[in-house]
Amino acid sequence: MNIKSYSIEKLEDLCSDIRNEILRVVSKNGGHLSSTLGATELIVAMHKVFDSKKDPFIFDVSHQSYAHKLLTDRWEKFDTLRQFNGICGYTKPNESEDDYFVAGHSSTSISLGVGAAKAIALKGEQGERVPVVIIGDGSMTAGMVYEALNELGDRKYPLIIILNDNEMSIAKPIGALSRMLSSAMASPFYQKFKKHTESFVDNFGDSARYIAKRMEESLKLITPGMMFEEMGINYIGPVDGHNLSHLIEIFQKAKDLGKPVIIHTQTIKGKGYEIAEGKEEKWHGVGPFELSDGHSLKKLSTKSATQIFTESLLHLADNNEKIVGVTAAMPSGTGLSPLMEKYPTRFWDVAIAEQHAVTSMSALAKEGFKPFCTIYSTFLQRGYDQVIHDTCLMDLPVVFALDRAGIVGEDGETHQGVFDISFLRAIPNMTLFAPRDERSFHQAMAFAASYQHPCSLRYPRGSFRETELPESIPFELAKSQLLHSTKSDILFIGYGNGVGRAYETANCLDEDVGILDLRFVKPLDKEMLRNLSQKHKKWFVFSDSSKMGGVGSAILEFLADEKILDVELKSFEYGDEFITHGNTKLVEESLGLLPQQLANKVKELL
Repeated sequence: MNIKSYSIEKLEDLCSDIRNEILRVVSKNGGHLSSTLGATELIVAMHKVFDSKKDPFIFDVSHQSYAHKLLTDRWEKFDTLRQFNGICGYTKPNESEDDYFVAGHSSTSISLGVGAAKAIALKGEQGERVPVVIIGDGSMTAGMVYEALNELGDRKYPLIIILNDNEMSIAKPIGALSRMLSSAMASPFYQKFKKHTESFVDNFGDSARYIAKRMEESLKLITPGMMFEEMGINYIGPVDGHNLSHLIEIFQKAKDLGKPVIIHTQTIKGKGYEIAEGKEEKWHGVGPFELSDGHSLKKLSTKSATQIFTESLLHLADNNEKIVGVTAAMPSGTGLSPLMEKYPTRFWDVAIAEQHAVTSMSALAKEGFKPFCTIYSTFLQRGYDQVIHDTCLMDLPVVFALDRAGIVGEDGETHQGVFDISFLRAIPNMTLFAPRDERSFHQAMAFAASYQHPCSLRYPRGSFRETELPESIPFELAKSQLLHSTKSDILFIGYGNGVGRAYETANCLDEDVGILDLRFVKPLDKEMLRNLSQKHKKWFVFSDSSKMGGVGSAILEFLADEKILDVELKSFEYGDEFITHGNTKLVEESLGLLPQQLANKVKELL
């Protein structure tokens, strides 16, 4: 959609149409809502001033990019948002040439912008192309942002950074005065005056430079831009992020500067949908809902794994004042909100800072506390070095509670929690285990609370698989639980939520099979596995995790070490590919992981 010739009135009508379309589709499909509604004018102004076909449009997280998708030839496909084989909820270059980079995790955008600016400079294309970054104020809490700003301020590449401040976390709006100052600071006159003033005072020594600097700083005290200016990056703002004409004016002036510029815009989350306006976590990401009143259309019939985690950790914290916990900007998603409310001095949200979360909890563990580090499986990847260097190297008793392990559905490739077993299993001193249902989850948490070494337990998004499993027994280190014994040659080995999948698959077969709840993938229950290798020669592994380095790999390593050569093993873990977005059942079907499909594979292999 080419909007270069649109009048302001036509652009404002377009913003209204975009919001209505986002609300219609997200209320039906679910998705990110409040942030993407709030960024509508910013994105329309970006497309008015810049060209996404040549200027890299770089969205941080990219959950706010729905308006961008609608403006780049995906209006007709927008009904398929986050659906299997439909368009992705995040930017995706193989979906559109207007999507510069894959995004899904926060705080990568400015680094990408600096890299793109370097490439543009090396190609001799400065003046023809300029990277445009849009980043939310929440993403500014991650250290990677400041690593990128540090280099940008030194090298001065032309780069436009639109800081979308939608929670007033940096400064309160200051109305007409801020608009006047923003226009003034962006104007060629101000920039030329600033340059000449700097040159002039250089002739009068350090004292004159000091006085001039203090005068400029006094002016900027009205705005929150001093930090960025001190880093060597031009600052414009605060700017009303819903005033299209002003945004277009500021963006054009920033583009003409040919310098690194941060444009601080202030927007309202949920803008245009009164029910969601100004709300924080609840309306950030939503399932299908009734558009007229905002009520959720999705009713959970069973308790989610996250709810079980919350109940269990609350019980443990009530009885042990040494138990503390942390989350990285996901208090509601990880279930830590009730603990933060009840014990505000013992449970913390450290914002989007997984590295800091892990290391700070390691220090608490050294001081005699028992930290629970509650992070989504996919986000722990961001703190991997800290898990090795600051937790496991010191053999500190930090518990990593990994929510969203396995397929997470509509969020897709960037959020699927499939790698944690593979990357954690390689670390010395780390213990890995997983519950299979509600009762075993409480038992796993009790074990974790008393364990005096680093450990990680994983659990799925939503509920555990609903199956009639035998009653769980308390967790003991490196001890599995044999759920069903048989004389059959076949043994199903389940790990975590994979136990339920193993049971469902067994129910689709005509013959009896042995079923083992592995419980610990590190260390393995070697005694149990040795005994079972004498009775069962065909083993099948069920786990919601990557095959490479996963549960099957661990068992194959055991069989090789023990020189057990007559056992055949087949793993039904995920293959060596990134898993697409869509309804979880449809995704699993595409991977051949539904119980009947697995039962058919077992029959073929036999």
